[in-house]
Amino acid sequence: MELHTFVICAYRESQYLEECIQSLLNQSTKSRILIATSTPNDYIDELSRRYHLEVCLNAQGECIADDWNFAYEQADSKYVTLAHQDDVYEPDYVKTMLEQLEKARNPLMFFSNYGEIREGNKIQSNLLLRIKRILLVPIYFSKLRGCKRIKRGILAFGNPICCPSVTLVKENMPYPVFENHFKSNLDWEAWEKAAGRDGSFEFSRKILMYHRIHDGSETTALISDKGRNKEDYEMLCKFWTPRIAQIYHRIYSKGENSNKL
Repeated sequence: MELHTFVICAYRESQYLEECIQSLLNQSTKSRILIATSTPNDYIDELSRRYHLEVCLNAQGECIADDWNFAYEQADSKYVTLAHQDDVYEPDYVKTMLEQLEKARNPLMFFSNYGEIREGNKIQSNLLLRIKRILLVPIYFSKLRGCKRIKRGILAFGNPICCPSVTLVKENMPYPVFENHFKSNLDWEAWEKAAGRDGSFEFSRKILMYHRIHDGSETTALISDKGRNKEDYEMLCKFWTPRIAQIYHRIYSKGENSNKL
């Protein structure tokens, strides 16, 4: 069994896919790279040939959860990172991730601090990023990363875990990881479910990847039609009474403005 696999979740024809591929190929510690898609096209095929990457076709993908679970299943390795096609990874992502997971006693997953790409510029700090980093302070301490109350606590006010920064430990994160319930918050829901399992959320304070904010993203589309707003409230109700959840939801929903250019 290989140690680690990147599976790029490719959808239609993203102009940023090649940049994502290059960032994975430029890792200081090499990993296997696959492309998974439910929307095959000449553009993806051409890039796969150029960079000698295998394409895994999901012929039955009907939603994001189907696509992500399919991508996760394609990797025959101990650790799996579902790379999003618009995002890029710093050269030491794999090196740092492996160092932490290999020394952890019973890890469920690893994730890192992250920045954003806006209009081609890398942003390391803004209001939303600072708030998310504050929410993650409890797991700065390695001894607390396996505590179920701490794991749930970091998720109780919002989702501070950037999905493409996550590497999953296959033997400890059973299939399917993602449920076909939300369009936007399926990752937050998955982390909430994982928080109740025995095992640690390993975390690096280093900025090891950059999440791209642009008008064509699914997150931006969901915010525009208010779909994300309803999902956020439903997730907050997993942690709080409806009345308290409503208060936090008003505050949290303001952060959605940062996903608009």
